[in-house]
Amino acid sequence: MGYKHIEVKPTSGFTGAEIGGVDLSTHLEDEVIAEIRKALLKWKVVFFRNQNIDHAAQVAFTARFGEVTYAHPHEDEPIEEHPQILPVDRSRYERKNGLRRSSYESRWHTDVTAAVNPPAGSILRAVNVPSVGGDTQWTNLVAAYEGLSAPLRELADKLKAEHRFNARLRIPSNSKLAQRIAANPIVSIHPVVRVHPETGERALFVNPGFTSHILDVSPQESELLLELFFKQITKPAYTTRFRWHNGDIAFWDNRATAHLAPQDLDHIEVERVLYRTTITGDIPVGVDGFRSEIVEGEIFNSELPTVLKNKAEKVAEPALA
Repeated sequence: MGYKHIEVKPTSGFTGAEIGGVDLSTHLEDEVIAEIRKALLKWKVVFFRNQNIDHAAQVAFTARFGEVTYAHPHEDEPIEEHPQILPVDRSRYERKNGLRRSSYESRWHTDVTAAVNPPAGSILRAVNVPSVGGDTQWTNLVAAYEGLSAPLRELADKLKAEHRFNARLRIPSNSKLAQRIAANPIVSIHPVVRVHPETGERALFVNPGFTSHILDVSPQESELLLELFFKQITKPAYTTRFRWHNGDIAFWDNRATAHLAPQDLDHIEVERVLYRTTITGDIPVGVDGFRSEIVEGEIFNSELPTVLKNKAEKVAEPALA
């Protein structure tokens, strides 16, 4: 396979590979980083077992692949000294949002596609995961696109779609999460098929978590087309499933994958704590050269979102005498 410094073992025919021979707690030579990137581009998601690194090491490893973003556009309680890290913590989520869920997004989704520049990649580190249940699944959006018939690929190449937070969720309007989304709406228009900036591959860039509708078609046509595309990207043939253990790390190409959080934990009293970092992404470009456009919101990168910055400054203002 052309790897001199790492071991690469695929986990399915289209998607996913475990990488061995790497200790992420140490400084990795540029050649090792290049081989990890090569494996990531081919398999779309790669896994590292039994790493046991801390917050600082996770941020440092992420930074070897690009600028590390702020934790999340709606994260107003960042980890002290590590604002790049988003806790994926069931008990924290319930306390913070008043909703009983094991994940911020419980449907198939690509991270933060409501932003005009969704993250290029995401890295998730397991710290305290249950011994039973809690698997995560990924799907290969390039394979899904290539699996469409030629006439459907030609149609998809021409389409654009709106992505937004809370696109298809029925979150109670009085919940803390719904209030934060309303205070900081983030909406973008993306090509339905994006061209990967590194490989040139075409990926079917829609997902049930964020895609609200397809532009320039009737509502009925939009729903039928999205149903077809959603079924295509979630076909088992294109997916891989990962069984977490404490210390494991998953690293996925967010430009070419969607993933599904655990579906089997909401009725069980277990703790599940992981930490996510993301890499600043480029603005997607379609087959016809269309570049994604902002409807509401701003570029997502390492900076604290303006709405959160304004909130923090307001809290810090001294009281008038």
